[in-house]
Amino acid sequence: MKQHIPNILTYARLVLCLVMFVAFLPIASAVMGMQPFMNPRHAQWIILISFVVAAATDFVDGYLARRWNVVSMTGAILDPIADKVLICGAILGLCAVASEPLILLPGGIILFREFAISALREVLAPKGIKLPVTFLAKTKTTLQLVSIAALMIVLFWNAWGIDADPGLMQIALGAAKGMFAFAAVITVWTGIEYGLAARKALRANSYLEHSKF
Repeated sequence: MKQHIPNILTYARLVLCLVMFVAFLPIASAVMGMQPFMNPRHAQWIILISFVVAAATDFVDGYLARRWNVVSMTGAILDPIADKVLICGAILGLCAVASEPLILLPGGIILFREFAISALREVLAPKGIKLPVTFLAKTKTTLQLVSIAALMIVLFWNAWGIDADPGLMQIALGAAKGMFAFAAVITVWTGIEYGLAARKALRANSYLEHSKF
């Protein structure tokens, strides 16, 4: 049974992503002046709880898979997909409900890098070239998850009905935006590393192909 637990957690993360997507809709509707189908405050609770729990499963399923040595092909395929769906979905949702430059710009950079590297992997796969996940790339994912959660906590603070000093909230929001911007910088850095590794691998592959003739 335990060999299936990491994959079950990955499936749960995908389900939570869907819940988070749906919960963003009433908030976006309220921002656009439309009648939401759900109380936006309740939607904010659902978004934050879904994201935090989903992010936690990302750490737990990987830890259990390594501890129990139950790494599977299904998990290897679905885990990075679930990560990207969670992160990209959360960023798109935040950009839709909080149109601020210090959220939109880092968010756009992260999205561009994630899609670009995914496309690069697709191009390299038929050539038999794989880009192994680096430690910095894993750190990047952690930074993204933590910074997004921080933004959600601050932006959705009123949903909890707890009064806070406006000046303190501005400081907290600035810190969350700074963390998000730092995550974007590390994301770009890892993208450059992958790009250089891909170019090196392509050159080596081209050399081997020409040396056969």
